[in-house]
Amino acid sequence: MTYWKIKAREMANCNCEYGCNCQFGGLPDKGNCQAVVGLDIEEGHYGDVDLSGLKVAASFRWPGPIHEGHGEAAAFVDESASEEQRHAILTILTGGDTDPFATVFAVFAAMVEKFHEPQFVPVEFEVDVEGRTARLRVDGKVEMDGVPIKSIVSGQPIKAQIRLEGGFEYEVADIGSGTSRSISPIEFSHSNSYGQFAHIHLDSHGIVQAA
Repeated sequence: MTYWKIKAREMANCNCEYGCNCQFGGLPDKGNCQAVVGLDIEEGHYGDVDLSGLKVAASFRWPGPIHEGHGEAAAFVDESASEEQRHAILTILTGGDTDPFATVFAVFAAMVEKFHEPQFVPVEFEVDVEGRTARLRVDGKVEMDGVPIKSIVSGQPIKAQIRLEGGFEYEVADIGSGTSRSISPIEFSHSNSYGQFAHIHLDSHGIVQAA
């Protein structure tokens, strides 16, 4: 197994209401799951291949709860990636060289039965985890925007977090609001729904615990 490790800033936006039942072992409140994810890898490597600075996006759709499978996924890797980087990041995203179910990538990959051909295109992604803002654009493919949740009473931004022990994606996530449109090859859209902003630190064995 080739050892890998990444530190990245992430935003994920699914069609659940704020909070997302899946984060607490529940079922998706719409009955199905659709999501867009953006990653900005700050530091990372796959064996000797440096992944620092790479930006990646993906769209996912499941007909029911994720754990029931039958999902489809599409990955978009920034065109600046070298052939070695492309192979490395796609291996990670599809659960390769990873302990079984140790990372969100491995879990999602195990629950997907249709992987669309990966595309190497310009990926524009900026995210401020603590500020709960993000903007993702992959022209003609997928787009996502993130903003803080605002109180319906005062109109002020709401600061909320989810802390998970023993998870496979993050230790702490800041929660905001997201709006996404997946255009091709998977089509869906949702707005003003669960937005997750996190610093993720993962390797071949799962979450790398903070010191």
